[in-house]
Amino acid sequence: MHDMTAKQAAITSAGPHPNFAKNHKRFPTTAWMRESAPRNVPRFAFEYGDTGAGNDVGIAHNWAALDAVKIVPRYGVMPTLPPIEVELFGTRYAAPIGIAPMGGPSLVWPGADLLMAKAAQRARIPYTLSVAGGATIEQAAQAAPDVFWLQLYRFWHDDHKIGFDLIRRAQAVEAKVLALTLDVPVRTTRSRETYAGLAHEFRPNLRMLYEMTIRPKWLLALLRNGYPRFATISQYARAGAGTNEIINYARTRMGGAFSWEEVARYRDKWKGPMALKGIMHPLDAEKAVSLGVEGIWVSNHGGRQIEALVPSIDCLPGIVAAVGKKTTVMLDSGIRSGQDVMRALALGADAAFAGKSFLWAVAAMGDEGPAHLIDLFIDELRSSLGQIGALSPAAARQATVLHPGAIKF
Repeated sequence: MHDMTAKQAAITSAGPHPNFAKNHKRFPTTAWMRESAPRNVPRFAFEYGDTGAGNDVGIAHNWAALDAVKIVPRYGVMPTLPPIEVELFGTRYAAPIGIAPMGGPSLVWPGADLLMAKAAQRARIPYTLSVAGGATIEQAAQAAPDVFWLQLYRFWHDDHKIGFDLIRRAQAVEAKVLALTLDVPVRTTRSRETYAGLAHEFRPNLRMLYEMTIRPKWLLALLRNGYPRFATISQYARAGAGTNEIINYARTRMGGAFSWEEVARYRDKWKGPMALKGIMHPLDAEKAVSLGVEGIWVSNHGGRQIEALVPSIDCLPGIVAAVGKKTTVMLDSGIRSGQDVMRALALGADAAFAGKSFLWAVAAMGDEGPAHLIDLFIDELRSSLGQIGALSPAAARQATVLHPGAIKF
């Protein structure tokens, strides 16, 4: 194991937000948030955050696969709700729930990156900033100093000069975990996003400008926080470069999937825990572990890259069987509730991360959205574990599970 530069002690949670009970009446689940979201943000912003590849079939498959996981409860084992704290990579968190990295969440709601970071810090759950996010590494780390993780895409240009400098910056702010994303070898088409006017650049046309004007809360957030941009990458572009110039700059220097040789180089550069995101096959998981990678992040990119991939949850048991005793196994893609988190835990994951659900939350509720969703997830997870008789997140693995979609590798 590599040396860990971040603090190892548990950090203090502030508990549920004071407005949780009131907000819970309006938004008792993420389904209510998703239904409300289009009424609060421009259509193009909702389509960007809600859509997947092609006709959204991959998203539907992720949800259906999670819904298909059934658990047999055990009763008479506990009188109260169970504790749900967990340890991930040497740090204790309030729950095995995290915020997944998302490219451009500040397009859905201006300032969303830092809203999510602050909410995660308050609740004491992992927050993962995407290198394609709307806040810099330094800003996000300041907002979430005890729970900050960083996700990287492959910056191949000039022998990974930018990628290695991003590692330096993450090391300087003591990021807890570095996650390399493998599952975007090429960029594919998202039809709803394209039709909404976001195929290549953020260049509002007349229709998009009209959509902004009829969503005044979103427009005020835009005036406060500015246009969405690749904030972490901006310092490498020309001084004074605008949003689209930064986007185009990043795209010319970023792309392809990390090779195993490149993973090994990044593993040597980074001095803390490292995870590989996008792993879906046990042989790839075993290769990652052989290179010293401490975390396997099972993901099909939330169905946003290609519809034909199998759901992440169906790959999870095979990966846990292969490397679960050697490494930390995490999952994302389709997580909409604490009950979904429980399903992932029951199949062997150490934690589950949500992305799209946080976009619905911030679109539906604005600044209060991320904090409410975290509280909702935590409340749902505790009650779900209590309902099946699991005394802890780890005990969920002992449950009898019906999982018809599980893949036999």
